[in-house]
Amino acid sequence: MGKENIILVINPGSTHDEVSLFKGEEEIFHDSIKYSVAEIQPYEDKNVTSQYDFRKSRIKKALAEKGIDLNTIDAVIGRGGLLHPIPGGVLNVNEAMVDDLAEAKYGDHVSNLGAILARAVGNTFNKPAYIADSVVVDEMEPLARYSGMPENPRVSIFHCLNQKRVARLAAAKLGKDYSECSLIVMHAGGGISCGAHKNGKVIDVNNGLDGDGPFTPQRSGGVPAGGLAKLCFSGKYTKDDIKLKISRKGGLRAYLGTSDLISIDKYITGEPFTDEQLNTANVTPEKAKEILEAMSYQIAKEIGALAAVFKGKVDAIVLTGGVMYDKFVVEWIKERVEWIAPIFIFPGGDEMRALRDAANRALNGEEIPQDYEPWT
Repeated sequence: MGKENIILVINPGSTHDEVSLFKGEEEIFHDSIKYSVAEIQPYEDKNVTSQYDFRKSRIKKALAEKGIDLNTIDAVIGRGGLLHPIPGGVLNVNEAMVDDLAEAKYGDHVSNLGAILARAVGNTFNKPAYIADSVVVDEMEPLARYSGMPENPRVSIFHCLNQKRVARLAAAKLGKDYSECSLIVMHAGGGISCGAHKNGKVIDVNNGLDGDGPFTPQRSGGVPAGGLAKLCFSGKYTKDDIKLKISRKGGLRAYLGTSDLISIDKYITGEPFTDEQLNTANVTPEKAKEILEAMSYQIAKEIGALAAVFKGKVDAIVLTGGVMYDKFVVEWIKERVEWIAPIFIFPGGDEMRALRDAANRALNGEEIPQDYEPWT
């Protein structure tokens, strides 16, 4: 047997940091370091990387309290942030990457801290620091980039980390290597992204952030363009209002007042529920069921569209993300697409293990980490 690598994983979130230490397959330490509103408030009007020293000290304290000796680690890997479009796989965290993230050159998001914190640990203990399969991975083929507006091409922003992870798991179930497969992978959480994975690359995918593809628990998806233009110039909404409709206040939340599928399911089935935001005054249980099925219908349509990318020759359809815990949604999707290919379901999304696996591939020589090059 090969060496059991010891890997530190850092995954920053808006109000917490997840930190795990793995030895081989075993997670020997995990902590979700939560931050109160009062602790985050001083940084609200600043670049998110202004939280670096604060978060670093809290992570360091949590590890020290558990007696974790970072001299023993083989590598550290952080969640990838907003960079210019990059290829999939493992990337070394270098100075150019840290500079772009610290400057928020391509966007300000808490995930930008993942690489910066990883590099700090790596430099301190002279260990390699990585990121892997960031949301800005771009492997789209030329035909997939056309939108009908030359000045507004389709772009690749999606749940790459979990999509690639479950794609590899599905390939293993098929007895193949990921690089040999044609897979359709659908991740559904607060946002939804559907990717066409061909021979280890995501050659087409909807923009899961900015309003492309199916509507989601929180996002509007691809709405009628003419109607959106009328809303934008109606004088009723600001640019920020429209952005919120697209990204956080659309989809199920717009129709039902909540994005909580547990509450929605309870309402549909007549069970008691506690979500006070559920819009029961205007929506009957029957209508709520129809809206939830409409989301599933749009997901199935997106999967069907990607089957055309493969000319119908699909090895498997892979369903993942938190929404896949919902039995109604799963069944509604399956009944519309199971004729295309076998379906594998991996509910949720284990980002910590996905990052660990990526670091293992780099350390074991299964994948050569790439260097990040700044755009000029």
